[in-house]
This record gives sequence, structure tokens and C-alpha cells, in this order.
Amino acid sequence: MSSMRSESITEERASSERIDKWLWFVRFFKTRVLATAAVQGGHVKVAGERVRAGYRVSPGMVISMTRDQLPYLLTVVLIPSRRGPAAEARACYLESEDSVRQRQEIANGIRRDRLQMPRTHGRPDKHTQRKLRERNRRSNSE
Repeated sequence: MSSMRSESITEERASSERIDKWLWFVRFFKTRVLATAAVQGGHVKVAGERVRAGYRVSPGMVISMTRDQLPYLLTVVLIPSRRGPAAEARACYLESEDSVRQRQEIANGIRRDRLQMPRTHGRPDKHTQRKLRERNRRSNSE
């Protein structure tokens, strides 16, 4: 009886993987510790719900994730057996076109904001620090 149980557990593990490990395998995070921290911090959701790092993902699940202020909407296609090359990792998920478009718009907005910031050579002087502080206060109050 125990051998049948262990076989079913082995099959289940082969068709699913911990979400933190999967994110690391498909190269969204450089280390597994960073992937675990993102999951625990609530930046990774499955079907709109926060999950723990030990949550098992399997093909067909939809994962929404925020990394570096940029949103990702991924559908799990494969469970990789190792952290392989980038081309192999890209084959393990599909990303929606809306997610790509939204991320590009946000990245362009961030670039535009940076271009509007006053440029300084080195550390900002007293005058520029005041301008930055006023700008940050205005953006926080809105």
C-alpha cells in the first residue's frame, strides 16, 4: 500500500513544482531566495490569491506577478526539471499580450518621469533637493 502511495506522490511532484522553485527555474529571479521573498511579500498570486512559497503549480495555472514595479501575467505550460538556458525557460510559460503591452507602457512612463527629473553632476545641491522634495510631496498627495 505504501508503495502505491509513494508512486502517486512521485507522479504528482513530477507534474507540479513549488512556485518559488518554478519562478527560479524559469529565470524570473536570479536566486531561489529572491523568488521565495517575492512570494512571501505578496508579489506573486495564483488565480488572484496570495500563495505561500510551497504552493505547487502545475501546467495550466495562471500566475500574476509584479517584479521591479512591472506586472507579469503568466500561464504555466511546462514544469522544468532544472534551471536551464533562457530559451528553455521561455518555453515553460506563456505571457499574455496585454501583460506585455501594459509593462511596456509602465516602463515608458518611468523613463519619461526620469527625463523630467533635474539632472545633476553627482549629489544634488540644496536647491535641487528642495525641488525633488516638493515633487515627491505633490506626487504622494495625489
